[in-house]
Amino acid sequence: MIYNEEFETLPREVLESLQLKRLQQVSQRVYHTVGFYRKAFDKAGVNPDDIKSLSDIRKLPFTTKQDLRDNYPFGLFAVPMSSIVRLHASSGTTGRAIVVGYTKRDIDTWSELMARCFVAAGLTKNDIIHNAYGYGLFTGGLGAHYGAEKLGASVIPMSGGNTKRQIMILQDFGPTAICCTPSYALNLAEQGVAMGVEMQSLKLRVGIFGAEPWTEKMRDEIENKLNLTALNIYGLSEVMGPGVAMECMEGRCGMHIFEDHFIVEVIHPETGELLPYGEEGELVFTTITKEAFPLIRFRTRDISRLIAEPCRCGRSHIRMDRVTGRSDDMLIIRGVNVFPSQIEAVLIGVTGLEPHYQLIVDRAGTMDTLEVQVEVSEQIFANADEVRSLQNLEKHLIKDLKDYLGVAAKVKLIEPKTLQRFEGKASRIIDKRKI
Repeated sequence: MIYNEEFETLPREVLESLQLKRLQQVSQRVYHTVGFYRKAFDKAGVNPDDIKSLSDIRKLPFTTKQDLRDNYPFGLFAVPMSSIVRLHASSGTTGRAIVVGYTKRDIDTWSELMARCFVAAGLTKNDIIHNAYGYGLFTGGLGAHYGAEKLGASVIPMSGGNTKRQIMILQDFGPTAICCTPSYALNLAEQGVAMGVEMQSLKLRVGIFGAEPWTEKMRDEIENKLNLTALNIYGLSEVMGPGVAMECMEGRCGMHIFEDHFIVEVIHPETGELLPYGEEGELVFTTITKEAFPLIRFRTRDISRLIAEPCRCGRSHIRMDRVTGRSDDMLIIRGVNVFPSQIEAVLIGVTGLEPHYQLIVDRAGTMDTLEVQVEVSEQIFANADEVRSLQNLEKHLIKDLKDYLGVAAKVKLIEPKTLQRFEGKASRIIDKRKI
């Protein structure tokens, strides 16, 4: 099944002609409405009139996450606030979030893209979709919600957490599809078994999982424990939210990128050189239909590759492989973006702590765990009377990290000069997950 056959099955030459027209339009618009882009284009020595072919996109400058933070909160908006109907935000490295705006037309576009995703997953208006992505500033929950309504399906707006109640709803309401992070799907399966629920006997037949890296092994485990077909979805808050790309039921070998709305490139993460189809590198997206917050050549830092071979489903849009890693130091913990610099911002200035810390990421059962190891000063460690103070400090840091990051972390205070020292860039992260 295909939601919008006219655009999802466009012949490549027609699709590329549409992309060029829309690229030319968005280039003109950002140049004349967004000061940042006018300066960036001028600095690169390029004018929107220079875009004569799709390959000319390489003349345009990259946009980075730092550019988005530097223009916090609304500096990259291409429309006045009177045209903005919704704001979302993702976590920032130093307390400054990346803020994304949407016009009414943007919301309609996003809703259709998510409806396309649901149809690619074999869903129809007769399905009931249990939506356990987080609602609020995070784009996942409302993105999936509006897409389900666009399709005409019934949506259960569960959001995240409250696992026992989720399992009760899964039993009582009989949803046929579930949207959440893959790690939370496994957590639901385990908690359900602990409650004496036969999770394989639920009515679920499809799971749409994203917002964090996951493996084929995790897919197999989810499918076995929940007796459903597990599919991969991709999106970024900055680019749109969920719904940028989606696996279909036919191949399950790559996610179709909706190229009538996005131009995708793969570049070498260090040199910026454009890489050919099939070669692994950093994904770069240009939004060609967004009104409020258009992005030109946005460097995602996600590592993947593009698959050009036709898919049996009939969609002509190129596919991307699952994301295998990142070209920066961002971690994704239970669907939440976490940077070492965020943690450092909490630790810095706390009396009794040394500026040496390490992050240990692991997976306990089905859930990601984060442990922050930080050295204490010689004076505090040598004072036997400070044991209670150390315990209080740990509790204080755990609370501050949870408030700041939005994800729980364990804190381990360790003796001075314990952690490895580095002559060059410090390697702060030990990731023990097998992703």
